[in-house]
Amino acid sequence: MTVYIDPPTWPGHGRLWSHLVSDVSFEELHAFAAAIGCPPRAFERDHYDVPEAHYADAVRAGALEVGSKEIVRRLTDAGLRRPKGRPAPGRRPASN
Repeated sequence: MTVYIDPPTWPGHGRLWSHLVSDVSFEELHAFAAAIGCPPRAFERDHYDVPEAHYADAVRAGALEVGSKEIVRRLTDAGLRRPKGRPAPGRRPASN
């Protein structure tokens, strides 16, 4: 199992955040996230948001530290990237 995490540099809600991803499958990502205590609500489209205070926990559990550009590249190459505004595979866009 290989998952990746970028440095906690993304501000939000008074904290800094990292992104936790898999380049294999969402199942792998969900299993790893559950094992380190990430709540399901931390999942957003194609990654988990991990607060700075839990960054070291993810690395100790085996997440590999990479840069933010590498996170996007790995997701894209694996076909797992889900940009904002694009529905998840198998879902239709919302009608207005």
